[in-house]
Amino acid sequence: MGAVHGVYLKYVGLSAISFAGYHMIVGNIGPLDPLPSGLSLLTGGSEGHRILATSSSEAGSSAWNIMPLLRLGTATVLSYSTLLNGTIAVLFKLRKGMSLIGKDLKEGTIPWWSYLLFFPFHIPTIAYTAVHTKYGRMKPYIKAAESSDDSITKQKVSKVPVPVASQVQPGWWIGGCYAYQLNMQWAAVIDLTVEFPEKCRASTQRYLCLPTWDGVPASPEQLEKAAVFCMDAIENWKQLQERGEVKGEPQILIHCAHGRGRSTTVACAAMVKMGMFSNWEEALKVGIRPRRPVCKLNTMMRKNLTEWQRKYV
Repeated sequence: MGAVHGVYLKYVGLSAISFAGYHMIVGNIGPLDPLPSGLSLLTGGSEGHRILATSSSEAGSSAWNIMPLLRLGTATVLSYSTLLNGTIAVLFKLRKGMSLIGKDLKEGTIPWWSYLLFFPFHIPTIAYTAVHTKYGRMKPYIKAAESSDDSITKQKVSKVPVPVASQVQPGWWIGGCYAYQLNMQWAAVIDLTVEFPEKCRASTQRYLCLPTWDGVPASPEQLEKAAVFCMDAIENWKQLQERGEVKGEPQILIHCAHGRGRSTTVACAAMVKMGMFSNWEEALKVGIRPRRPVCKLNTMMRKNLTEWQRKYV
């Protein structure tokens, strides 16, 4: 979800909140009278039948009659959310199960059944990303000549909204899943998300999906695949340009959910592969962060980049 470090803890938190909510609804904690155990409710045990059958005798209003059913439904959803988000948190740590959500690697689409089956994962993920994208802030880019001016550096610079995507180098863009709002034509799009459908698919010549959980980097082998993919995409664009099928310089978009960690990891490898920088550390410090300072790498990302650099550069 948005932070690069300890992202899995957010799903641990969702699981914990759901667990607490479940116990509150069934009456184990809080002001509500206890309901039968979740197992009795779900399996139609005698205790569950008793509560549903006697609810009308406890109060005469029709609103009260439906309360046990509402509590049953809510408890069922919360117990499922506890299990699902807890499982996803474990998969984050194991770096496994990226195919669980069912994303189509060729078209970048997510099937309807995924939203239906995994709604306790999708709904908070979509909501959090929308809010984080709308209200995220970063320090503005200041050119080197301006940053050397003492009068500017001593001033407190107001933060600006984080763009849906930033051009960190000419023709190279890092962004999040809302990058489609730029309405640009791309030579290539690299999509690192498991959790979002690709909305730039129709506006790119080449598309590569390397689905990874938020905060989990591409493997060294995937980094090499992505870097070579960028080189091939640029060459393909130039050939199309010679035939008059496209105009302008090739634009490469590398995006994850928020444009901070997963996408930055791939961009570092691609820029080094293109000969733009001598190593990934330089690519991050000089090539990316000045224009998108929210880009950060966690320990796993740095480790994979170092391993990729050792094997392929």
